[in-house]
Amino acid sequence: MSDNIRNLISPYLAIISLFFLISCQPESPKTETFDNPFSGPSPWPEIRKERIQKLLPAAMKTAGTDAWIILCRENNNDPIAHHIGGENAGGQALFLFYLEGENVKSVVFCPIGEATALADLKIHDEVIPVQRGNSAIADASEYIKTKQFQKIAINSSFENELADGLSFTQRKSLEEALGSEAAKLVTADDLIYEWLSVKLPAEVEIMTKAAILTSKWQYEAYASVIPGKSTDADIARFLKKKMEEYGVKDGWSPDQNPNVNSGPDRGHSHSTDKVIMPGDVIQTDFGIRVYDMWVSDIQRFAYVLREGETKAPDSVQFYFESSIGGNRIALEAMRPGVLGYQVDKAQRDWMAERGSEPVMWSTGHPVGYVAHDIGPNLGGGLLPDPTVRPAAMKPLKEGMLFAFDGFHAWKLPETGTKTMSVEETAVVTKDGARYLMDPQSELILIK
Repeated sequence: MSDNIRNLISPYLAIISLFFLISCQPESPKTETFDNPFSGPSPWPEIRKERIQKLLPAAMKTAGTDAWIILCRENNNDPIAHHIGGENAGGQALFLFYLEGENVKSVVFCPIGEATALADLKIHDEVIPVQRGNSAIADASEYIKTKQFQKIAINSSFENELADGLSFTQRKSLEEALGSEAAKLVTADDLIYEWLSVKLPAEVEIMTKAAILTSKWQYEAYASVIPGKSTDADIARFLKKKMEEYGVKDGWSPDQNPNVNSGPDRGHSHSTDKVIMPGDVIQTDFGIRVYDMWVSDIQRFAYVLREGETKAPDSVQFYFESSIGGNRIALEAMRPGVLGYQVDKAQRDWMAERGSEPVMWSTGHPVGYVAHDIGPNLGGGLLPDPTVRPAAMKPLKEGMLFAFDGFHAWKLPETGTKTMSVEETAVVTKDGARYLMDPQSELILIK
């Protein structure tokens, strides 16, 4: 080939080579897009302020205390710290809330090196810097002595771990600094109970979105099951992957969330490598933590069809209908003023009527900042004297949220029992209670 011809066709050969090079490159993976209701900034800072302003005064009045002291510090902080703006404490700081007319005033005695940042949060009425070498407890005690409080709540409790954040040494230091005023110290049990058990409408909205996702993902997980091949742990891994994609956390201990069980009852447990087989009833107990603050707790049940089946056997369908029936009865019983044990009793009567085996678990529990939150226990309905369970004697109030099961248990042919416990979440309203979303009404069928 002459040099003239080679020079003429070379540019075309280069273009053809480049075309083949580009066409042979693997396609870039497509990024899946989805609507994530929890992708934005956390609304907690503003909700926290609103809770202090709107809910804390009534809680303090109901508890009969006119002041509340919380000590916050680094590495071993009070469980309530995040609710009052003390989550970033380094050196020890003293947070003081007290009633002033119909409102609550808040004053913080904070190490000088942290006072500016705390004041920037604009949570508290006053942030008083504690000079280096001084003690927040000592400075605050002099201030407290001038106020003539009658009852001063502190986080020291035999009953409630969330009201027991004050260490022995902290309490000893506080009592010594207060002197004769220390005789006015009382447990913050009732105050924290009244404050944390009720949620704001904005919090109910957030928990509704979390519950909807928690249920939706369980349906998707069941749709991925291949009978004879998939395991309980495979369903758990599917749900863990969803949590990772959406950037949410576990609703409770990661090792036991989700709890997937296609065999006999295991109670609170981890998911095992049991292979899911036709004829199995599958339970999934699953919860997520959103904005690192609010928790969901939902259970969904499925049945694996045997060859030739187009629906669940009559017996399994009866168990399921009994379960959701108990759940509906519990919801109907939930209204302001009703005691926790009365809700449980309503379902226990239904279970007896339907021939259920005994179930050890309470019908329900408060849910919110943790899976088992502060509030009335929906249990004790069969106790001869429900007063032995104080939390079951607490009245339901508007704004409380509960995760609660509908129960039906039966004996398995081989060994053990199996329990249907379809779990929903509801909020108590002034007129009764309502589900946060449409409850499970049909048994999920896996072909």
